[in-house]
Amino acid sequence: MISGVPKDWALHPQLERDTAPVGDLPLTRVLLMNDSNYPWVILVPRRPHLVELTDLDEAARVQLMAEIARVMDALKSAAACDKLNVAALGNAVPQLHVHIIARSKTDAAWPKPVWGVAPPIAYETAARERLIETLRHGLQISKL
Repeated sequence: MISGVPKDWALHPQLERDTAPVGDLPLTRVLLMNDSNYPWVILVPRRPHLVELTDLDEAARVQLMAEIARVMDALKSAAACDKLNVAALGNAVPQLHVHIIARSKTDAAWPKPVWGVAPPIAYETAARERLIETLRHGLQISKL
């Protein structure tokens, strides 16, 4: 079932603390990581009890891949970058979520993975809101 959000779905508290909501795509909640070191979007399928990609049925996996590609296009348009990194790790936050990170050869971690390299730097409110609005426009989604 792609449409409709089950009543028992909830965003993991760590994701709630570390991100700002962008909006919803058919399957996923789109979030902006509050770390201005890297333009960084997280997609969370709005289905309960998901840990692994294989916990999604085939139709939802196809939908997730389409939404990842859609966000990659929007993020690449919104942020000058040399590479987009996509990862679904879940070691610290077990709820299934996918990171899409715009990377630049001049960023704090290049060419290493972003985790643990530089302390997070919160966005200034205006800069965060500009990026969120740019992403919403690129994704053609509304504010939650």
